[in-house]
Amino acid sequence: MKLLVTIPVYNEERALPVSIPILHAFLKERMSEYDWVIEIADNASIDRTPEVSRELASCYDRVRYLRLEQKGRGRALKRSWTESDADICSYMDVDLSTNLESFPPMIDALAHRGYDIGTGSRLMKGANTERSLKREVISRTYNLMIKAMFFTRFSDAQCGFKAVTREVVDILLPVIEDNVWFFDSELLIIGEKCGYRIFDVPVKWIEDLDTRVQIVRTAIDDIKGLFRVRRKFLAGAYDHLRRR
Repeated sequence: MKLLVTIPVYNEERALPVSIPILHAFLKERMSEYDWVIEIADNASIDRTPEVSRELASCYDRVRYLRLEQKGRGRALKRSWTESDADICSYMDVDLSTNLESFPPMIDALAHRGYDIGTGSRLMKGANTERSLKREVISRTYNLMIKAMFFTRFSDAQCGFKAVTREVVDILLPVIEDNVWFFDSELLIIGEKCGYRIFDVPVKWIEDLDTRVQIVRTAIDDIKGLFRVRRKFLAGAYDHLRRR
């Protein structure tokens, strides 16, 4: 079974030489049953990220580099996943803020247990997180909004640690409009409401203080995205995606 691990990056020349060797060693030891590959998806970096990525791809087997000329994590994931022939496509943040021990059970759920989407959760029982009070409050409020508006069961929409099956890539990705940070929420909401099974895995997560995310601006954009998706559900825009 082919497994793609995408690392979306923007100006990460310092983080990549640290995280890629760690991730490569982990996958080699713990995910040997899969034909896996790591893809660095560079969305318009303006530092030395392209050079560093190419060096890593030449030094490590199963590491490759993809360059996009436009910014956006969602855009990078769409391009990486749709151009791949992997049975399971996944992604994680370059800082490895989510502990890698949660990765094998998430992939196993999709490969062997009938789940369609896997997502890390910093909010469910068993999770262990270290982050600022500001981010904690914003995250919990946002996820409560999702539950109130869509009656969803997944617990954490925003954790940068997800995996999907090839069916999800082929059927759901074409209808996801967001190309930035709301991509994750849109994927999970549409997926669950259309009958795709979501596997929540509790994670150990440590906040990256060098994050590129503008917290307040992202939260506002996410709220706008929620109302857009809700309007489309009410208009029946996703009815053709529902599993019978």
